[in-house]
Amino acid sequence: MYICNMFVRKKKNKTGSVSVVVIDKSHGGYKEIKNFGVVNTEEEANALYQKATTWVRTYAGQQELDFGGSSVKHQEVLEVERVLSNISSVRLDFPKQILDQVYDSIGFNQLNDNVLRNLVISRICQPGSKRATVEYLKSYFEEDVSLDQIYRYMDKLNNTLREKIQQISVEHTRKILGGNIGVMFYDVTTLYFETGKQDALRKNGFSKDGKTAESQIVLGLLVSADGYPLSYSIFNGSQYEGYTMIPIIDDFIRRFSIKDFVVVADSGLMNKNNVDLLRKAGYKYILGARIHGESQSVKEWILGQEKNNDQSHEYVRSNGERLILSYSSNRAKKDAHNREKGLERLRKAYSSGLITKASVNKRGYNKFLTISKDVEVKIDEDKVAEDAQWDGLKGYITNTDLEPEMVISQYHSLWYVERAFRITKGNLEARPIFHFTEKRIEAHICICFIAYKVYKELQRIICEHNIVSLSVDKVLEIAKTIPTVKIHLPYNDTDRVETLFLTPRQKLIKPLLNLKSYFG
Repeated sequence: MYICNMFVRKKKNKTGSVSVVVIDKSHGGYKEIKNFGVVNTEEEANALYQKATTWVRTYAGQQELDFGGSSVKHQEVLEVERVLSNISSVRLDFPKQILDQVYDSIGFNQLNDNVLRNLVISRICQPGSKRATVEYLKSYFEEDVSLDQIYRYMDKLNNTLREKIQQISVEHTRKILGGNIGVMFYDVTTLYFETGKQDALRKNGFSKDGKTAESQIVLGLLVSADGYPLSYSIFNGSQYEGYTMIPIIDDFIRRFSIKDFVVVADSGLMNKNNVDLLRKAGYKYILGARIHGESQSVKEWILGQEKNNDQSHEYVRSNGERLILSYSSNRAKKDAHNREKGLERLRKAYSSGLITKASVNKRGYNKFLTISKDVEVKIDEDKVAEDAQWDGLKGYITNTDLEPEMVISQYHSLWYVERAFRITKGNLEARPIFHFTEKRIEAHICICFIAYKVYKELQRIICEHNIVSLSVDKVLEIAKTIPTVKIHLPYNDTDRVETLFLTPRQKLIKPLLNLKSYFG
């Protein structure tokens, strides 16, 4: 009696010891396929023999064949055919298996909303139109959701649900940050539509994507340290970005009772009114300073400071507000390079003839032009030299008591928001927006907000626990190639579902099959 084409052999060695090995009898010969070890006593050899026999039975699927019976090869083919014939489905749903766990760990499962879950996960895995989403859910996840069902859902995604979504996101962020939000970073971007049509929400305005012909909305986003999303607001596309900051911060503080925090925002959002409102509300802030617009006495102080890398200077105003000044030689090189590029464009523009100042407006570099009676145009070298004095200088306004180095460091962390916008626009394809009703536009942004939160949490889990040395995008790319097979067992009248990790790259992300042990 053989177990398939394998058997266990006890082999005596010259030294008197015994080796226990598994032999494969195929293709007219004998091949050693596994050595279970070397022992010195008969008792040890028998024990090892039993271990090897058990291994062979498991390895061979416990299929015992008579040596003199039907062909082993033929029986093997029949067994494979039987298994294949009982496969009822094959899905490429490992991305969903991963993201479902993350979605639940954040707390979004509290919503008991399967349509929302599917829209969020498909936005991360395969962003596209809602029609494409329907096909993706059906083809890869066996989720039968109609296009009409999605549209009806988006029309009914109300303020109460959006409030609950942000509440869950904030509480989860508090948890992973140790209970305190601490620092909040604010910035805005624009999201355009594939149309120039305008209404109360969709307006033409300054586009951060350079889409001047298309209508757009303005999106304000508030994130925590490390870029975890806290809150968002939508404004019409023509809204001046400087007017968006105070409303969203005030609303966020009121809704979630945030205390002991610092607001960090770019200089583009800094105007006198915003600073006054922040101060009156008692908020702590770090803002980018417009040092060129300071008073003459302050500008003289700025230009009188030593320009050394890693050295900061501090100017205290009468109201207690601090102006922190820093210098970077790398920034100075960049400033000089950009100015020279601008000047070169100006020189080329007027070298062919007489032009007006307005016709050569290139990113503000026309400030170096001197125009006589709107006819004669030339570069004012004195203005160029004056501008060069400011190369490498950067200012920061704050009413905190933080050390200057910490103020500078926190301000430079604004890239958290920039990265959030980059992921939302790029990876999640939040724009262009194809919806035109206000409800569906707001629902689309809400779905993208949750998707970014789930994306960030998966990124945190992977990085903090060193599960794999891969980015979220690379993990999802590999996950899309991993099949999940459902096999019907007719004698047991049950189904068996197995996710198959076949290649080395696929096996690399197998730990993501069970993430519960990693959730903080």
